Amino acid sequence: MADAWTIARKDLVLELRSRERIVAMLTFTVLVAVIFSFSLGPAVRAQDVAPAMIWVTIIFAGMLGLGRSFSLEKEEDALAGLLLAPVSREAVFVGKLAANFILLIVVVAAVFFAFALFFPISFRGAWVAGGAVVVLACIGFMTLGTFFSAITAHTRLGDTLLPVLLLPLLIPVVIFAAGATERLMAGRPASEIQGPLQMLLAFDLVFLFVCTLLFAFVVEE
Repeated sequence: MADAWTIARKDLVLELRSRERIVAMLTFTVLVAVIFSFSLGPAVRAQDVAPAMIWVTIIFAGMLGLGRSFSLEKEEDALAGLLLAPVSREAVFVGKLAANFILLIVVVAAVFFAFALFFPISFRGAWVAGGAVVVLACIGFMTLGTFFSAITAHTRLGDTLLPVLLLPLLIPVVIFAAGATERLMAGRPASEIQGPLQMLLAFDLVFLFVCTLLFAFVVEE
């Protein structure tokens, strides 16, 4: 875990210096919120469509950042140097995952803030349950995203191939995350989202186990 945190800190320091990913993701978030606010007619209740819009925005904003996750290592064949370092392949994956997760959490906070400015939405006191939904869904998203980013980084299609591979596998995560978010925004008790939380946790455990196990074979190829 110490090696993983070193790799994550390296990625975060590089991002703080360049701010390429975070600026693009935050700009996309604000633009989408503005577009949705003007595109919805007066007959549409914001509470009915806001959860789906929020998670669509999170998914696409996150994929903007994932495209750059391994592209930094393409310059001067830095990935080969990283793989030659005395760290396990699992530590490399977990470090990349941690850095991507931290960046996504910043974007998620901006997404909810932007949508709260344009739409009358809130969790109505269920902030702990809402935070659990966000954390579990983002872990699953970034686990798959980091894994497929490593696959597509050294292909000719690159960022174009990433959403094609990633989006179909994210459908269960989006369904349960959006459903739980909708219930919380409607003022339903937090006990009603126990099922979606358990499903998100199950997906996270499966994704973490499989992707960490297969990552060594992906980078070796």
